[in-house]
Amino acid sequence: MQLTWVRPDELVEHAFAQADEDGVDVAGLRSRWDATTDDRSVVAADLLDEIDARRSVYDESEPTDFDAIRAVTQPVHPGPDAATSYDRVHGAWLGRAAGCLLGKPVEKIPRRGIREILEATGRWPLDDWFTAVGLPDEVAARWPWNRRSAPTSLAENIDGMPEDDDLNFPMLNLALLEAHGTEVTTEDVAESWLLELPAGRVFTAERVAYRNLLLGHVPPQTARVRNPFRDWIGAQIRGDVFGWACPGDPARAAELAWRDAVLSHTRNGVYGEMFVAAACASAVVASSVDDVLDTGLSVVPASSRYAEAVRFARALPGRHGDFEAVVDAIEQRYGHLHWVHVLNNAALVVAALVYGAGDFERSITAVVSGGWDTDSNGATVGSITGALTGASGLPQRWTAPLRNRVTSTLSGFDGIGFDALARRTLAVAERREIRQ
Repeated sequence: MQLTWVRPDELVEHAFAQADEDGVDVAGLRSRWDATTDDRSVVAADLLDEIDARRSVYDESEPTDFDAIRAVTQPVHPGPDAATSYDRVHGAWLGRAAGCLLGKPVEKIPRRGIREILEATGRWPLDDWFTAVGLPDEVAARWPWNRRSAPTSLAENIDGMPEDDDLNFPMLNLALLEAHGTEVTTEDVAESWLLELPAGRVFTAERVAYRNLLLGHVPPQTARVRNPFRDWIGAQIRGDVFGWACPGDPARAAELAWRDAVLSHTRNGVYGEMFVAAACASAVVASSVDDVLDTGLSVVPASSRYAEAVRFARALPGRHGDFEAVVDAIEQRYGHLHWVHVLNNAALVVAALVYGAGDFERSITAVVSGGWDTDSNGATVGSITGALTGASGLPQRWTAPLRNRVTSTLSGFDGIGFDALARRTLAVAERREIRQ
């Protein structure tokens, strides 16, 4: 057995792809790699180090340093009287779980495969849980379900929320906030990963950062050493609880998200978590998707590729009445990126939020049917629209199958209910307000 996402010879092609995105000239390095007859692992390690040492054309416009980010952003604040409620926070947790669960069985399946599965089972356009009932064998063979997720995430099998990193990370960060409050540091996050998360339960940039911790690197170098995934989506799935715990305070939520993100990501990967955290800080007190997106965008450098992706995607539903045409446009611009890169997925999330206009079902089904990182995108869109709606307003057919129960290997969280998670999150938020 070999652990993926850490071997140099496995990482080097991803590093070349990210270098191309960053405007880094690696033509000579690629030729060397293609021609090598030496130990490929040794050569790959050398190439990764050389790529790390080269400057990007985006180094100035996309800072990772927090003070540099803060110098070019001006967070939008709802106002001093902004406050959330148990119902809104409960809705956020439920929405995140339901959106994640909807996308789990088709994670890694491309958009055309998702549509073929749905058409073959009479569920296109997507408006319900995925099912294997009635799925022709040839379609199932062509587009196999996510083997880890399908047994517990198809309509005929759902019995509570199964374990998923899209829920584990928010719960882990909730425990960190309970232990450290808003003084939580990147080092605290690193320690919690080593104590609570086996290496096999983290992926891409998180697994590289985990490896770097074990090798003795300290943050933020954990994100920068031989890590071609540092602009991918991993951090974006971790920031929701920082927003829920800082209702109406996107600046503080974004700062907490930054401390978490720089353990494993840089630049746009960091902006993804900051954007979502700020958006969630707004979603639990705001009244519209526009308010949420304005807030999220306000903590991200306007000159960054992440901000450009948000602006691009936000305008698309107004130009195309059909969401399929919206996704076509996103694919045309970002379809060359890996299916778990942050930019393509962020664009899809934003477009689905605008298209759904706050309607929970319309939003999560749109984003999942768009493909790429379906469970993570469903979770983020479900989190935001769930917070805007509140638990009491969410359709029972999306929340009842969750059975108010989450499965997790995290200490103290296995079997916990979403109501308990909401109460604990609200307690952190109230404690923060008292301390201010």
